Amino acid sequence: MPLSIASSVAGGLIAGRIFTEIWQRVSPSDQEPPDPKDLDRSGREAITAAALQGLVFGLVRAAVDRASAHGYQAVTHESPT
Repeated sequence: MPLSIASSVAGGLIAGRIFTEIWQRVSPSDQEPPDPKDLDRSGREAITAAALQGLVFGLVRAAVDRASAHGYQAVTHESPT
């Protein structure tokens, strides 16, 4: 269980960095990703940022979970499920 928590935290940090890097490259401005409640930013920009963030976090979580499962199986010679 502690390994699972540690890998989840690490995955969240990695996903945050990846999202920030992608956002800086695709954002039309040099601003931080918009807060959905910030009405000074466009709704389209807020929804795009949220969708991109969800995609990145989902992909990173799947990759981290998969790597953790392989690691568990390599150490214990048992399936993690």
